[in-house]
Amino acid sequence: MKIFITGGAGFIGINSADHFLRQGHEVTLFDNLSRVGGPANVAWLRQRHKTGIQFIQADIRDYTALADAIGGADVALHLASQVAVTTSVQNPREDFEINALGTFNVLEAVRHHCPEAAVLYASTNKVYGGMEDVSIVERETRYAYVDFPHGIAETTPLDFHSPYGCSKGAGDQYMIDYARIYGLRTLVFRQSCIYGRRQFGVEDQGWVAHFVIAAIRNRPISIYGDGKQIRDLLHVSDLIRAYEMGIEKIDELRGQAFNVGGGPANTLSIWAEFGPLLAELAGHEIPVTQGNWRPGDQRVFVADIRKAQVKLDWQPTISPADGIRDLFEWVAANPDLFS
Repeated sequence: MKIFITGGAGFIGINSADHFLRQGHEVTLFDNLSRVGGPANVAWLRQRHKTGIQFIQADIRDYTALADAIGGADVALHLASQVAVTTSVQNPREDFEINALGTFNVLEAVRHHCPEAAVLYASTNKVYGGMEDVSIVERETRYAYVDFPHGIAETTPLDFHSPYGCSKGAGDQYMIDYARIYGLRTLVFRQSCIYGRRQFGVEDQGWVAHFVIAAIRNRPISIYGDGKQIRDLLHVSDLIRAYEMGIEKIDELRGQAFNVGGGPANTLSIWAEFGPLLAELAGHEIPVTQGNWRPGDQRVFVADIRKAQVKLDWQPTISPADGIRDLFEWVAANPDLFS
């Protein structure tokens, strides 16, 4: 297949490209290289694969560039995004143009230039909002849902908080509606915390990698709230398997949204549990500063992934303990990437 990846130089994009190239597919990366680590990721991919790669440095806000590049694609994997809530609050126009207009551009480019392509969209669990009305119980090292043992399902009403939630949510709904109105073969993946190798995490996004990098490089770590916030974690290789199954079953499932995360079996509190795990890997205690809660920060988010388990025939296979250890070893072995 010919696979077109927006945000192809990013963490998920570059791992996806490597996976599909190893299977013998052709891959086009479309990326403006605005994120830290993008050039290094492209160089790494080119070292591993001598053929089958095309890289186009361009921006999804540029419809002409996108339309010129996407023709002939069998799969469009739309990962390009502004990814931080804090950045969206500081610059809501840019956030809108990248996430909402950029996604609209991708859909229009597919509709006019490769209408038979499978289109997979990386959405977010933030489309469910702050979930202030969900009952939470506090335990020794974590918060937990009172009434949702399987996590939050796709049937939960959408509630867009923050410019980021609105812009990603708009893209989420456009993807679903373009399947309904224009017959495009779209799928929406509402992703939880994705982590793994080649993730250049920063404080506002990619917190697992950010904490690991900071611990190894002796950089300061700040948490907001008490550190008992719970997230379900999904290793990037498990995410890519979900993409594969989505592509395989696109005609059966198009126009649907799926929660794709670690689920209840792969949860971790962001510091009360992650801190000791990181200290064990580092061989010493990790200092941390604590700030006030941030607006809209969910005490708990755990995805109910039963729909994906049934309809995609998929489930996570890598535990947070194993995945974080692998990420720690990769960061420690590549100090030049984080200098």
